[in-house]
Amino acid sequence: MSWFKKLFNQEEKQTLDKGLEKSSTGFFDKISKAVVGKSKVDDEVLDELEEILIASDVGAATTIKIIQRIEERVSRDKYVGTQELDIILKEEIKSLLLENPHAGTQNTDPSKKPYVIMVVGVNGVGKTTTIGKLAHQFKNDGKKVVLGAADTFRAAAVDQLVIWSERVGVPIVKQSMRSDPASVAFDTVQSALAQQADIAIIDTAGRLHNKVNLMNELSKIKRVMQKVIPDAPHEILLVLDGSTGQNAFEQAKQFSAATEVSALAVTKLDGTAKGGVVIGISDQFQIPVKYIGVGEKMQDLQLFNGEEFVESFFTRR
Repeated sequence: MSWFKKLFNQEEKQTLDKGLEKSSTGFFDKISKAVVGKSKVDDEVLDELEEILIASDVGAATTIKIIQRIEERVSRDKYVGTQELDIILKEEIKSLLLENPHAGTQNTDPSKKPYVIMVVGVNGVGKTTTIGKLAHQFKNDGKKVVLGAADTFRAAAVDQLVIWSERVGVPIVKQSMRSDPASVAFDTVQSALAQQADIAIIDTAGRLHNKVNLMNELSKIKRVMQKVIPDAPHEILLVLDGSTGQNAFEQAKQFSAATEVSALAVTKLDGTAKGGVVIGISDQFQIPVKYIGVGEKMQDLQLFNGEEFVESFFTRR
């Protein structure tokens, strides 16, 4: 089922609208200034639109694609009024997102039990919080969840995950500080298997000091897990902080080079005007954006719905 067909309930839509308010308001303030006094979309308007999209952290490559699509429409239709710019821009971004890979559902493969999710990302992006919210959502869906605290280099990371496990009411596997992360992952998968859990979510260290070391560490974790479950992990979820804009692009580049990232979660969109980063990341990395964080509540980690995202982004406040 395409995520363009997934229906949001009213509460989810309101949360998304509120979460993208800063991004949307800043975006349309700039567009309004760009078209003031102009009646049609011409080269000057398109140049300003290009600057606005880049400033909104859509990214240069994706911005060029969007501008080219609008140029083609202007050329084809001969005359496009500035009052139509919002509609055309929305249609082209929506079309672009539809062409990119998309997750569409939170459903996990029931034949994979436990379904192992390895979560990666640098420190401070909201990785542990995302894991806690995911555990809450899975548990609410009636699934049995086990957490693994494999970020053994930071006491705060383990302590925070323990707090989340208690808050959500799911078991956690942990070891002493500086333990081998792969050993924790091994114990987590083994424990989840013994408990007949549906989901195992494993946190990993968020250090991006050296791509080679990162690659070696993540590869080792995967190899050790595969001694218990040959095809684990079934999903590698990269968490990115949407408020960091272009830094999120760089992190996506580094981690996708170091390991086979299969899904993305973009967090902290409610506190930033850089919501356009979701559009660029989805397009540039061809990795499905599966979740977006639009608030601090448990339910504010939403399954990414491309159509609803674009609709909310293009709602003039």
